[in-house]
Amino acid sequence: MSIDAETLVDRRRLKRRLFFWRITALVGLCIALIAIFAQTGVYPGAAHVARVTISGVIVDDPARDQLLAKIASDARVKAVILSIDSPGGTTTGAEALYESVRKLAAQKPVVAVLGTLAASGGYVAALSADHIVSRGNTLTGSIGVIFQWTQLAELLDKVGVEIRELKSAPLKAEPSPYHKTSPETLIAMQSLIGSSYDWFVGLVAERRHLSPAAAKTLADGRVYTGFQAVKNGLVDEIGGEDAALAWLAAKRGITPGLTVEDWATPEDEFDMARFTGKAMGEAALQALTGLSEKTQQTKRLTLDGLTSLWHPEFP
Repeated sequence: MSIDAETLVDRRRLKRRLFFWRITALVGLCIALIAIFAQTGVYPGAAHVARVTISGVIVDDPARDQLLAKIASDARVKAVILSIDSPGGTTTGAEALYESVRKLAAQKPVVAVLGTLAASGGYVAALSADHIVSRGNTLTGSIGVIFQWTQLAELLDKVGVEIRELKSAPLKAEPSPYHKTSPETLIAMQSLIGSSYDWFVGLVAERRHLSPAAAKTLADGRVYTGFQAVKNGLVDEIGGEDAALAWLAAKRGITPGLTVEDWATPEDEFDMARFTGKAMGEAALQALTGLSEKTQQTKRLTLDGLTSLWHPEFP
């Protein structure tokens, strides 16, 4: 049976239409899958060790905690390296981070690798890991809590400024920078600091398998080098990421040779992209920095309340 030219043309047109709609459907499917992966944070790929970086001042960070929860549920992640380089931060921020990592550690082995500095709240983050690796000259420890306020009373007297206030009780809004601190306020604040300090020392004793007395002896606020921290039991071994991977293979059965992949919150990824974009001018970079809420400067401005932060004072 012969087919005329018109029929052949119609068939070719039909094939082209079918091809177009098949491609459209495939593209739509890809877009839908990308949207699902972006929403869940789970992407298809090879097994690997996740690296989560904790740097700068530690504050309460829901996005960071959500990221850790996603890592816990991702079957591709076989273990986690917590890369810490932080002087600490707020006690609530360190507490929230500790709890999130411990939930993660219930699903995957976690090793902390300490960088230049992992003190105060940064050491709380290290305590959340199953194993702590430190460089020999890392500064760590600084176990303690601090509350600071500015005292302006004498300055105001000299310039002739008087601050008046009415309040419901003597300890409301105390300590105040506008008048001398009362003995009752100092007692109340010391009790507040003592409560958080006891929590911190309790974590050290529990996680490092020390007696309460031994933990308290180490918790006098000083920093230790990594060499000292290994001797006094605050750190497990000297080394870097290679030592962490070796421990995971030897003690947790993680397959040697797995790649280590960085996991970060969208804001952290934005921060990293700022510094790698070659096409952006200096002014544009500064403007983007101002829009980012996770810079070192803006984090410091959020340190309301008790802090577990290492910041040596110089004369």
